[in-house]
Amino acid sequence: MTFWEHLDELRKVLFRSAIVLVAVALALFLFKDFMFSIVFAPSDGNFVLYRFADYLLGLMGRPALEPFKLSLINIDLPAQFFIHISTSFYFALVLCTPFILYQLWTFVSPALYPRERRAAVKAFALAAFFFYAGVLVGYFLLFPLTLRFLGTYQVMEEVTNQISLKSYISTFFSLILIMGGVFELPVVAALLSKFGLIYRHTLQKYRRHAFVVLLIIAAIITPTGDPFTLMAVGLPLYALYEVSIIMCRRRRPETD
Repeated sequence: MTFWEHLDELRKVLFRSAIVLVAVALALFLFKDFMFSIVFAPSDGNFVLYRFADYLLGLMGRPALEPFKLSLINIDLPAQFFIHISTSFYFALVLCTPFILYQLWTFVSPALYPRERRAAVKAFALAAFFFYAGVLVGYFLLFPLTLRFLGTYQVMEEVTNQISLKSYISTFFSLILIMGGVFELPVVAALLSKFGLIYRHTLQKYRRHAFVVLLIIAAIITPTGDPFTLMAVGLPLYALYEVSIIMCRRRRPETD
């Protein structure tokens, strides 16, 4: 195929991905109550993480968590409508990630040898798995902890929190998509190891340096600057670093 024919194939891939993304976003837009019941679930004390924490505290003979119910406000006239649209799009982006990855696979697979295709299939499958793992960790762990901490934190009792809808949605999708992205670290490490650029011994050697670097990255990507959110993002990042070590090849004997 010529250069322009490759561009035409890429255009078809992007077009199919965009059509499916828009269709799913429209469907989610129509099922507003269902979609926002998922988005706003962490703002209620009955969320699964809070109930699990109460259960663990009960086993240890400790009192349960304080009642938690976050009320949101809206201060911009068109904000709720546009947030409805943007939420539908981001939700669709999360759901359509496997399809988008498959479309990218159909574009690159003809240029690969059979052995490379098998490796690429594993890479795409792992990428989708780790993306959703990151999304679930962000939704069930990172965002609820961040929300409960920041939503109830007060410098003085006289200063009450009034959380805007825009701030809630922005923080929600920032943390969810960021965690989905950073959970791709083991896949990237495995690919670099496959190409002979890094090995398990290299990552093990620089564990301490990696911990500091990952904390700096966590400070950059977190939407808020508080130490609690920093550690809530930094610790999973370091756990991913350890998973990356496991997924990397050992150093070849002839290069030791």
